[in-house]
Amino acid sequence: MGLTQAELAAAAGVTRQTVVAVEAGDYAPSVYLALALAERLGRSVEELFGHGAAAGVATGGAGEASRNEENR
Repeated sequence: MGLTQAELAAAAGVTRQTVVAVEAGDYAPSVYLALALAERLGRSVEELFGHGAAAGVATGGAGEASRNEENR
């Protein structure tokens, strides 16, 4: 998959800063945004935001999107 933060943000219809804030755990996304991010990353909302998930969408930046794809 290999998405950058900017590409993920554009695909989800938000700014890169929003993706950064979600990744850092500084912003709790709406249900609609959580679903959009999960869909773009090929993961479930539970995998991204559930108990036991790392804070935010992808701790460690956009590289996490690549690692998620590699782990499939």
